[in-house]
Amino acid sequence: MARIVEAIGRHKSGALSCVEAASLLGMSERHFRRLRDTYAEDGAEAIIDRRCGKPPSNKVEGKIKDWVVEQYVTRNFEFTPKHFHEELKKRGFDYGYTWTKSVLYLRGVLKPAKKRGAHHKKRQRAPLPGMLVFQDGSTQDWF
Repeated sequence: MARIVEAIGRHKSGALSCVEAASLLGMSERHFRRLRDTYAEDGAEAIIDRRCGKPPSNKVEGKIKDWVVEQYVTRNFEFTPKHFHEELKKRGFDYGYTWTKSVLYLRGVLKPAKKRGAHHKKRQRAPLPGMLVFQDGSTQDWF
């Protein structure tokens, strides 16, 4: 908070522009302007981040993550993540597909698929009877 107040003070004195102060603090210019306006209205106490030290409201318990991994390993190891999630949904599971997939990847149960090559390789078209000859695409010496 002291760094933010110092940057706001340097901005008010004209030593720093909004862009420079924001880059000094490692945030966007828009967020710095929000903090500056909040500081001007309500003082230093208003710019404190009150989320510090609190667990996120959407955090999932470790027991649920362990249960998902156990279900995949013991029963549904042949399923793709999508089919596995659909089976969990049938049992009343409330979390989303992306969450389920990320838990399985982070726990090392699933491995990312290998990158595939190009679907089609570039090749010369085979000449066919009746095929039109284009002047700009031909490699043939016609004249």
